[in-house]
Amino acid sequence: MGNGLERRKNGGREIDQEDGLRQVLEEMKALYEQNQSDVNEAKSGGRGDLIPTIKFRHCSLLRNRRCTVAYLYDRLLRIRALRWEYGSVLPNALRFHMSAEEMEWFNHYKKSLATYMRSLGGDEGLDITQDMKPPKSLYIEVRCLKDYGEFEVDDGTSVLLKKNSQHFLPRWKCEQLIRQGILEHVLS
Repeated sequence: MGNGLERRKNGGREIDQEDGLRQVLEEMKALYEQNQSDVNEAKSGGRGDLIPTIKFRHCSLLRNRRCTVAYLYDRLLRIRALRWEYGSVLPNALRFHMSAEEMEWFNHYKKSLATYMRSLGGDEGLDITQDMKPPKSLYIEVRCLKDYGEFEVDDGTSVLLKKNSQHFLPRWKCEQLIRQGILEHVLS
């Protein structure tokens, strides 16, 4: 997956980002404790020679905090983008690379988005995740990549989506299935 939610190999051993984050937090804790000790010693023992070391550690703490917050914010933006790209159900391959907390955040985000969409457009709501790009036409030709079963169109008719079958369907009804890899848009 190219979204940066992948695991990385380091010396033949798989390490995920959670381990790296944990190491940074442990380093920050050690730096903080060293600074607290040196500050107390500088105050009580009059050791002004410790001040540059304390300032250096403090700058390291601030830098680590900035980097950690930037990393976490970037992860959240990528996870939020997954909701718009894949819909409310993520493929297992993506979920595998997310922590429990990230999955919890994703689920909260998708519920908040669903609540917002239900509040738009009257009784039925409005799905703002459809038509991410302005459509050239309202109907598109699609090919079914997997056996899906019956698919109901707005006018009440049902279409049987079988592997390798082709259909001319409303674009907005197909976009979610295209993103999930069930259908593909046939370009003429």
